[in-house]
Amino acid sequence: MTLQQEIVGNAMQMAVVNLSPGQTVYCEAGKFLFKTVNVTMETRLSGPSGSGGQQQSGGGGMGGLLRQAMGTAMQAGQRMLAGESLAFQYFTAQGGEGTVGFAGVLPGEMRALELDGTRAWFAEKDAFVAAESTVDFGIAFAGGRTGMSGGEGFILEKFTGHGTVIIAGAGNFIDLNPADFGGRIEVDTGCVVAFEEGIQYGVQRVGGLNRQGIMNAVFGGEGLSLATLEGNGRVILQSLTIESLAGALKKAQGGDKQGPTGGLFSTHAG
Repeated sequence: MTLQQEIVGNAMQMAVVNLSPGQTVYCEAGKFLFKTVNVTMETRLSGPSGSGGQQQSGGGGMGGLLRQAMGTAMQAGQRMLAGESLAFQYFTAQGGEGTVGFAGVLPGEMRALELDGTRAWFAEKDAFVAAESTVDFGIAFAGGRTGMSGGEGFILEKFTGHGTVIIAGAGNFIDLNPADFGGRIEVDTGCVVAFEEGIQYGVQRVGGLNRQGIMNAVFGGEGLSLATLEGNGRVILQSLTIESLAGALKKAQGGDKQGPTGGLFSTHAG
């Protein structure tokens, strides 16, 4: 069944989800806000099975239990490697309809994506907020060279299956299709929130190793790389990056360590 949800608010949005009796939604630990008393909450290390959020039995007695335990450990290990929460929280309405509220961790927008089973969605780390139990959450690796030079794009969240998944980002969102711009767009690596399967994601150096390339990297504030998105499909970008927000907060506290040369020669620790 379709997840009934409404995204409310402006500068810091939240998603209010209305659950039918027996319907389950899950979120990353730390994204839950409130619930009605008839909604049960369970915290588990395992991700959804794609069949109503129930854990797979594995079959085969002790062997099946061992396979299930190993699968759960691998899922948790992947999430830990990606910097995600180790656990998920599951919410199920009992004895009637129920309501649950979720939110992201940064001031900005949220978006509900509908998966029909034909295309997966990829999102930046920590974009995931909540999803129906029929949506599978996974980790995707963009590739060694892309990750080493791109930072944001090495490890991505991947959503497959059928149903609704809710994501969040910083600032305001804009929806683009590279096909409307000659098939390719180039953006700050921190501005990519999510994109459909079929979009080719990569990272390229800002200019060549010449005078102008060095000027772009040193004084342009973008560092050495830009993200590239190619193909025909939906792309969601955000207007605020975590790095720019952190820099603004440090500057407001009198701790601006970046200096006049932008991001490449930033002197702050970490």
